[in-house]
Amino acid sequence: MAELGAHLTAASAGDDRPSIFEAVAQDSLMAAVKPALQHLVKVLAESNPGRYGFLWRWFDEIYVLLDVLLQQHYLARCSASFSENFYSLKRIPIGDCRQQPLATAGLPKRQHWKSLLLLVLVPYLKGKLEKLVSSLREEDEYSIHPPSSSWKRFYRAFLAAYPFVNMTWEGWFLIQQLCYILGKAQHHSPMLRLAGVRLVRLTAEDIQALEKKLAGATSSQTHSIKTQVQSAVRKALGGIAFSLSTGLSVSMFFLQFLEWWYSSENQETIKSLTALPTPPPPVHLDHGASSALLPKLKTMCPLCHKIRVNATALSTSGFVFCYRCVYNYVKTHQRCPITGYATELQHLVKLYSPES
Repeated sequence: MAELGAHLTAASAGDDRPSIFEAVAQDSLMAAVKPALQHLVKVLAESNPGRYGFLWRWFDEIYVLLDVLLQQHYLARCSASFSENFYSLKRIPIGDCRQQPLATAGLPKRQHWKSLLLLVLVPYLKGKLEKLVSSLREEDEYSIHPPSSSWKRFYRAFLAAYPFVNMTWEGWFLIQQLCYILGKAQHHSPMLRLAGVRLVRLTAEDIQALEKKLAGATSSQTHSIKTQVQSAVRKALGGIAFSLSTGLSVSMFFLQFLEWWYSSENQETIKSLTALPTPPPPVHLDHGASSALLPKLKTMCPLCHKIRVNATALSTSGFVFCYRCVYNYVKTHQRCPITGYATELQHLVKLYSPES
């Protein structure tokens, strides 16, 4: 622990190398923005599906376009992503050059486009893959038939291998961060290494150059129609990117409040204020006969006496079972296992958790 603390102190005391806390904080900044925007779009889509439903259906693609615009603006203007510039960091090419380029100089084209693709495309593809895995897993759990085709056997093998692939991916990032803490690596993230850049702190010269560039851009005048059109388009894109960055900066404080409000410490208070009263048991329920069937643990299925998988309720009685258990029972006996009420397969109702 003493050696680790010494490395952290040495890393923090460096002239240009950011600490691991700064590096991880700027990574988590953009990770907190997307769920907040997604929740806002979901509320709009539920309030008016006809007008805002397309925003929910195409949210990932719309977010990627806005993210490309935002990151391109900051990479070209500050040699950094939005979150890196928020924490006063910049990207420089990997090398042993003694004189660091100013932030206004921009990155070389190769490093610039690699940085943009890795900043935007990798999170987008990872999110799409997670959604695909979730949908395939849900389809597999609700299927009561064994795999009959090579495609079904393939995606079941894919579902079985995905947790190990994801663990390898996350372990790669963790090992890179540990190497960065111990001073064995110049990057805290493998994405920076693939882009051929590393993070350093902004210097006083960088800040002065950025201020001069902003002042020069506002005072410059153009004369030809072509340059005027190019300047107008550039200003419009820059204005959109600036409004996005300003809105994101202001929303950080609101996100911190939401994170505190929905933290585990406040969940009991929220539940006590918003919880509905527990419905009464069925009127004709024979408590003596059903007590042997009902498990003591509420999360267990009364049929298989295991933790419920894909919780499904019967609308005729309100009791909850595993989907496969209650499906097979109702299909065979046409009644509720607990109350004996007449029940058909259309009376099965899937229950969704608040997280889903």
